[in-house]
Amino acid sequence: MCEENQTQVTQIRLLGFRGLYKYKTLLFIVFLLTYTLILVGNLLIILLVSTKDHLKTPMFFFLKHLSTADVLLTTSVVPMMLHIILFEGGTLPLWGCIFQLYCFGIFGFTQSFIIAVMSYDRYLAICHPLRYSSVMVPDLCLQLVIGSWSLIIVLISSEFFVIIQFKFCGINYIDHFFCDFGPLMELATSDISSLMLHDFVDSILIMLFPLTLIIFTYFCIFFTILQISSANSKRKAFSTCSSHLTIVCLYYGTVIAVYMTSSQELTTNINKYRSLLYIVVTPLLNPIIYSLRNHEIKRAMRKVLTNV
Repeated sequence: MCEENQTQVTQIRLLGFRGLYKYKTLLFIVFLLTYTLILVGNLLIILLVSTKDHLKTPMFFFLKHLSTADVLLTTSVVPMMLHIILFEGGTLPLWGCIFQLYCFGIFGFTQSFIIAVMSYDRYLAICHPLRYSSVMVPDLCLQLVIGSWSLIIVLISSEFFVIIQFKFCGINYIDHFFCDFGPLMELATSDISSLMLHDFVDSILIMLFPLTLIIFTYFCIFFTILQISSANSKRKAFSTCSSHLTIVCLYYGTVIAVYMTSSQELTTNINKYRSLLYIVVTPLLNPIIYSLRNHEIKRAMRKVLTNV
């Protein structure tokens, strides 16, 4: 129970972009157009991979699930963000705020495992091309994707069941445009030390383990490419993983930019704007990167456009 001079929090008020609401019409239009482009780009990738036979390969199968995670991630945040911009703030019930954090964690961090799986796919294709078709069979691809989603759901759910037992008393507002982990935990009046330890362990499993696998696979990939004598063959080998490598840098670069800052001032004032990098910018750029750098995707898009 809360203390006598404190009120139990049942509603969370999100303050959004204070100081920028005089530009709210422009902000609303920009983010609405960006959200529309994210949906169109990623849903187009999902549609093409699902319907075009020449895209039914492991790499594009994983790309489809990466696009699915992008769509779900932005949809869990951006519609509410647009409401906050339009009405200069917004309110969620406490359970709704925790549920948004839960969805955000699943859809955001599943990407780290899918990106790691994609790096393993590129490792087999370049370092062990003769074994590729016999190893990366449809059943294994499905198992890797289901395993990625399932593991993240289990890890995030374990934190979720701890959070819902916390007490929230007194202050009920967050200077953010969605219910992020740090700002929400600042409102908790319960002891969160065990949760922070739990979160640290989960972060190692969710972020450090996939990143280590990615670094190892790309070390092997680059070493294999350097051993290729033909310059043309080297360019062809590198082109097969360049799009994925760009997405790796984009994803981990934005996560590090947001969560690896130590300054308290940066945490409270700037990180909510940096959060836009992985909520809006990364999901917008992922389909563009693969569309511009992949001949199969461009060929499938041309077929769709010519048949319209």
